[in-house]
Amino acid sequence: MPGGAAKREAEDLAAWSDDVRAQFPIVAGNAGLAYLDSAATAQKPQAVLDAVQEYLTTSNANAGRGTYPWANRTTNLIEEVRERVKVFLDDPDPDNSAVHFVSGTTEGLRLVALDWLARELRDGDEIIVPFADHEANLSPWLEAVESLARQGTRVTVKEMPCQPSSGDYDTDRLTGLVSPRTRFVALTHVHHVYGGDMNVHRIRRAVGPDPVICLDAAQSVGHLPVSMKALDVDFAVFSGHKALALPGTGAVWSRGVRGAPFTPRGWSGTPNTVGIVSLGAALDWLDRVGTERIERWTVELAARLTDGLRTPAPYEVVGCQQSLAVDSPVQQRHGIVTFRHRDIDAADLGFILFSHGFMVRADGLCQGRGGENRSSVRVSLHAYNSRHEIDRLLEVLAGLT
Repeated sequence: MPGGAAKREAEDLAAWSDDVRAQFPIVAGNAGLAYLDSAATAQKPQAVLDAVQEYLTTSNANAGRGTYPWANRTTNLIEEVRERVKVFLDDPDPDNSAVHFVSGTTEGLRLVALDWLARELRDGDEIIVPFADHEANLSPWLEAVESLARQGTRVTVKEMPCQPSSGDYDTDRLTGLVSPRTRFVALTHVHHVYGGDMNVHRIRRAVGPDPVICLDAAQSVGHLPVSMKALDVDFAVFSGHKALALPGTGAVWSRGVRGAPFTPRGWSGTPNTVGIVSLGAALDWLDRVGTERIERWTVELAARLTDGLRTPAPYEVVGCQQSLAVDSPVQQRHGIVTFRHRDIDAADLGFILFSHGFMVRADGLCQGRGGENRSSVRVSLHAYNSRHEIDRLLEVLAGLT
């Protein structure tokens, strides 16, 4: 792109971010603080807060348990959001897919493991799961296999191979792990520590047409465009609170192309109606502002941070070292940058940064047993963050060298 056009695009994107930032009351009302922990939970725009307020003050009722207008409207709202999720995820066959609301990604993955996978596997089957991703995308699959073992059904668990230099999935080694008994593969879309897109679109080709693929989309939905049509997976699970909705809501998208349809077992109690309403409003807001622009902005901010951390010797950025420069041709981080200081403990560094107005995550980051085992500081970004916040953060970090 010519220099003038690139400069105009950068200016337009910054102006867009300023407008977006003003729509988040907690961000606009705390100008001296920088919220850099959106991978843990995202802040809520005024449109979501307004939708929640309107629902609670005009038609709050239980769903599917009454015939009066408020109850009917609540039931209809929930079904509308169910269909809204399908559209947002670019569902290739919405008439034959399903959306089940859950409390978040962790519950959703566990339901898939215990209420679907454990019923589908047979003695001698194999599954491939990530040991170096979030613990929530490892423990449920192991729990399902252990439950089957107690019943005499033996299932082999294989570790998803990763490239040690970047954390990306190693598709060449993965191809060698697949056998005719491979029934299931668990994946992560965007890594919660490395910040990289895990190139899920390559996995179907590597494992072949038959294995069921379940995608942990906790760090991608609401942060970048997500297309079930393009990824060719069978399950996608995400948390509403990371996608600008209220806590306590999320969704499992599924299709029964490979294996039986997914139906959670047991009696379904009262749904989180207000959370589901907030999710619908959040998806509407994300469509209006554009997930493509959110992705461009957060990738730019992450590259600005990694570029600034290349020089001070005390800092080690976790993950691919070839992607740290702003102008690197290698895939840049999707709004997540994790690093360590050579001499300052991660928890202490987190306290120091908060004393300067920065809210970051500083601990083990819920890593699976095969991933990073040292505490670190994670900066995670969203549309409401600014270049000024990144530059100010770099100034503070430079002062700790």
